[in-house]
Amino acid sequence: MTSPISRMQAALAATDLDGWLVYDFRGLNPHAGTVLGLPSGAFLTRRFFVYVPREGQATVLHNHIEGGTWRSMTQDWGAQLRAFGEHAELDAALRDVVAGQRVAMEYSPGGEVPYVSRVDAGTLERVRAAGAAEVVSSADLLQAFLTWSPDDLTAHRRAVDLLMAAKDAAFELIHDRLKAGQPVTELDAQAVIMERIAAAGMDAGHPVNVSFGVNAADSHYEPSPEVNATLQPGQCVLIDLWAQEPGRPFADVTWVGYAGQPTAEYMDAWNAVAAARDAALRLIHGAYERDGWGRVQGWMADRAARTAMGDTWAPYFLHRTGHDLGVTIHGAGANLDDYETHDTRTLTPGLCVTVEPGTYPAARGFGIRSEVDVYLSPQGPEVTTPTQRTPFVLGVGEWADVRAAALDA
Repeated sequence: MTSPISRMQAALAATDLDGWLVYDFRGLNPHAGTVLGLPSGAFLTRRFFVYVPREGQATVLHNHIEGGTWRSMTQDWGAQLRAFGEHAELDAALRDVVAGQRVAMEYSPGGEVPYVSRVDAGTLERVRAAGAAEVVSSADLLQAFLTWSPDDLTAHRRAVDLLMAAKDAAFELIHDRLKAGQPVTELDAQAVIMERIAAAGMDAGHPVNVSFGVNAADSHYEPSPEVNATLQPGQCVLIDLWAQEPGRPFADVTWVGYAGQPTAEYMDAWNAVAAARDAALRLIHGAYERDGWGRVQGWMADRAARTAMGDTWAPYFLHRTGHDLGVTIHGAGANLDDYETHDTRTLTPGLCVTVEPGTYPAARGFGIRSEVDVYLSPQGPEVTTPTQRTPFVLGVGEWADVRAAALDA
């Protein structure tokens, strides 16, 4: 089994850095446990540093009190363990390992990527005072520890298949109720989806989003027994659903429809959202075809989507274009974001991102989002989910024809 030190040095080999300095104190830096492979529940109550040079022996700086714990956890690391007690001893040890070195830490200049900013300002000052030539962000290094295995990708595909079937079942219920002149609520459609997820042995973590009318303009809306809507003719429908097999990566999609024939305004907004989605996908595909992986950064796809959406609807595009998808639905890898943050992390093969632009003009009574998942294969980007081409026209005609039109338009 490859030791965490070997994996970290393999990541460093593709950079011009001298080393990687991992710091944690009581879980302030959750990435430390991930990259170092620390056992869950390890009893560590004092701060520690692990310095992994580009080549050669790693050094663990730990408090005397926790020496036994560190000896147990690092048996296969081939690392030097250096204990400290007084804070002056820690400073001397830090000087010995970082003086004159360009090192990576879980830090983001200006806090631009808060998912990585886990080292407090005081500790960063301490490392610089110890003589580090430069401290840079470990943001891209970290992504190597998040990549999917072949089994992860297979499980994701199963989750995609489940969501597509659950989504169709919910929209078909809405369609049939409208045709029959019967009421249908957000909770009715949500229940259909949650039952499908549970029957497949998968988990959503919390109930999925079914939004009618103006509720769709709240991108994180969730119906509840206290607050939910009954669909009326001329209202939009937005369903955002997600699921995972236990311990495996999520699938996450959003599809939309309209009760009756959509208005010209709604369709204009839909076309803008679809154009934004497709522009982000083109940028990712084009960058890979030109340069392979390692050139495109997350913010670039977001900027392409916002530009393509246009001046009418982009002012209501109130969230990033997409997020990393992992064993948590919002993973720790690069996001497609130049709105909430300026995400300069590169898109990394072996990870997966969502592409989900939307527009939410609440004053106009609707919200629209279109979401697909994109696996960043070493052979190039792959959209793992079907792509909606036009909104479902609900309550008109046969469901099979409505469904086919949304895929083939």
